[in-house]
Amino acid sequence: MTVRLTWAQPEDLVGHELRQAAQDGRDAGDVERRWYAAGGAPAPERAGASEVPASPELRALAERLLDELDSVESPLARDEPTDLAAIRAACPRWPAPRTRPVTLGPERLHAAWLGRAAGCLLGKPVEKLPLAGIRALAGATGNWPLATWFTARGLPDGLAAAYPWNRRSAATSLAENIDGMPEDDDLNFPVLALRLLRRHGHGFTTDDVAGLWLATLPAGRVFTAERVAYRNLLDGVEPPLTARRRNPFREWIGAQIRADVHGWTHPADPAGAAEQAYRDAVLTHTGNGVYGAMFTAAALAEAAGGETDVHGCLAAGLRVVPPRSRYAHAVRLGIEAARAERDFDLVVDRLHAVYGDTHHWVHVLPNAALLAAALTHADGDFGRSVCAAVSGGWDTDSNGATAGSLAGLLAGRPAALPEHWTAPLKNRLATSVPGFDAVGFDTLAQLTHQEVRRP
Repeated sequence: MTVRLTWAQPEDLVGHELRQAAQDGRDAGDVERRWYAAGGAPAPERAGASEVPASPELRALAERLLDELDSVESPLARDEPTDLAAIRAACPRWPAPRTRPVTLGPERLHAAWLGRAAGCLLGKPVEKLPLAGIRALAGATGNWPLATWFTARGLPDGLAAAYPWNRRSAATSLAENIDGMPEDDDLNFPVLALRLLRRHGHGFTTDDVAGLWLATLPAGRVFTAERVAYRNLLDGVEPPLTARRRNPFREWIGAQIRADVHGWTHPADPAGAAEQAYRDAVLTHTGNGVYGAMFTAAALAEAAGGETDVHGCLAAGLRVVPPRSRYAHAVRLGIEAARAERDFDLVVDRLHAVYGDTHHWVHVLPNAALLAAALTHADGDFGRSVCAAVSGGWDTDSNGATAGSLAGLLAGRPAALPEHWTAPLKNRLATSVPGFDAVGFDTLAQLTHQEVRRP
């Protein structure tokens, strides 16, 4: 048996880096010609690794070309800095520090944890499926517009064969199979962030994040940019170069899914939340990938303050993102599209027309646009928020999780969330983070509340 480690083979990374170069406006024409002339292939469209290993000669060429592409500066770098001081300088409406005490009880945090889990779980069985497949599977079982868990009951055999469920998730995430919250990186990372704060406090460094990963996080539980950064750490590369070296996934969604706890623990302090999320994000991401974490943390911090609706939360998130960046454009596009159409399917179609042919389904930009559109369209309603986020495709479990986190926080308490979304979770989370497997969401809320109160 040949082990094909996903998201790490040099011959698979070149195609992703060529696509990223095109999005960045970098001239990669010479590298592209040399790669394909030597027999190189495009990046796998949806899988993390190609089926056949490259020859030693082609792999060596891939490594050299990745290094060449890393050295080419993006013409967009001025509008999309990664340095925190430059990000702040680019944001004319950077939020002021919090000056008043804010009360955030464990009940609101409990609702946020439950919301994140439910939204993630809803999206798990259709992760990696194309939009047409998601619509067909839900529609065939009378669940379109999406309103509840996906099910295989009553699904025609031909449709099931044409659009197979995510093989790793169907056994634990279809309506008939749910028995507590199964393990997922979208929940592992918030748990890990909680452990980070418990160990190092709010003043943690990026090196502290790296050390915690190496000590507690199995390499097989990280993907895309996180896996490349993990490999770079093992190769002796130090942060923040871990985010850049041979990492074509540095503007994908990974840092955004790690930001929730940073937002939850800074109620009414979007700036503090964004700066804390930044220190986590730059281990693995640059530019727009970092903005995803900062935006999410700031929006959640605003929600945790308890005095703003979902639209105010999105506006708070935008204040910590350089306004000329592609991330800010994606969020504004999502909000605009949602306000312009009553039918959310038409909103999704518009976003897919913009991003569907140019960006990978895990890239942060299309997912940011969809997340903003879903939250705007749902107007704070929990069920509509998670269903809209998942029904738009792309990174379904991650978008569902973040939408559920924000909508749950705004709901304010677990009892405000519909029982059919929370009861199947059975107050039990499976995770590979040491010391937390089978932990209850009420316990996670209490532990998170302790970090809110920490000076």
